[in-house]
Amino acid sequence: MTSQQKKWLVRGVVVLAIGAAAAFAWQRFGPREDEGLVSGNGRIEATEIDVAAKNAGRVKEVLVREGDFVKAGQVVALMDTDVLEAELREAEAKLEQARSDAATARSQLAQRESEKVAALAVVSQREAELSVAKKRLARTSALAAEGATSQQEVDDDWASVQSGQAALNAARANVAAAEAAIATAREQVASKVSFINAVQATIERIQADIKDSALKSPRDGRVQYRVAQPGEVVGPGGRVLSLVDLSDVYMTFFLPTVAVGKVALGTEVRLVLDAAPDHPIPAKVSFVSDVAQFTPKTVETASEREKLMFRVRAQIPVELLQKYITQVKTGLPGVAYVKLDPHKDWPPRLQERLVK
Repeated sequence: MTSQQKKWLVRGVVVLAIGAAAAFAWQRFGPREDEGLVSGNGRIEATEIDVAAKNAGRVKEVLVREGDFVKAGQVVALMDTDVLEAELREAEAKLEQARSDAATARSQLAQRESEKVAALAVVSQREAELSVAKKRLARTSALAAEGATSQQEVDDDWASVQSGQAALNAARANVAAAEAAIATAREQVASKVSFINAVQATIERIQADIKDSALKSPRDGRVQYRVAQPGEVVGPGGRVLSLVDLSDVYMTFFLPTVAVGKVALGTEVRLVLDAAPDHPIPAKVSFVSDVAQFTPKTVETASEREKLMFRVRAQIPVELLQKYITQVKTGLPGVAYVKLDPHKDWPPRLQERLVK
């Protein structure tokens, strides 16, 4: 080994020694996690809401800008409704025509019912005439048997009875025809009424589509993005705006198996953001995943199981969010500190200057 190689070897040994000493010093004297606390890195997040068009159409106007605060029910964008309004006028015209047709059908029904009443009156008249003819035939037949009248008169009365019977049958047939006409007229009325109902339903649907063309914010929040601009055409369900619900703000972070087993829903948390490290934010655990997010290839040993990481969510109180709503921002990185022992106090650095 040459003298130069020996020098490099000595230097390497010295560097390794210094590194080992530094690692030992860090472990022995460096900053450590506070007793009873566990922490995880994460980012501030919030529930995102898409404001989308129900039907395909052209964006007429966007009434808000990125960063604007909006209230639930506030109209934030308008879709073009020219086609829908034309369809509405067409449907309203069809409704008027359908109502006119229904009135005509009802008039025809009333006429058919009147014809039936007249036909029944004729039947009553023919029945009376037939009854008189039969009585006359009975009398002439008795007189003819006694020789008091001629056989010709009997034959004439018999012919009158037959004629009266035929007239009665015809009158009854007219009644049956009138009843059939009434049934047909009633079906026509029912058909016209059904068509009226269908047209009214079409009108209500078009009116609902026109109403839905005024896109409203479903919740209080802040406009995150303008996805579509005025004049653009979007399909059914096409996004126009993206909102952030500032009443549902949280930080998602990960904890190892050993720590997550001690964390219950409602556990107190302190969030320390990189942007404001001196002002911890109070929060509470609102969700703990029941499935490990980072799974090693094997979990057969205790050391491997300890590497499993579980997703945890810390929710910021709504009243605190409302108080500082103009300062709430998503995407900010930070650290979540979870207090595992509820009987212990927070360390001063996580309790002093707490956001309230």
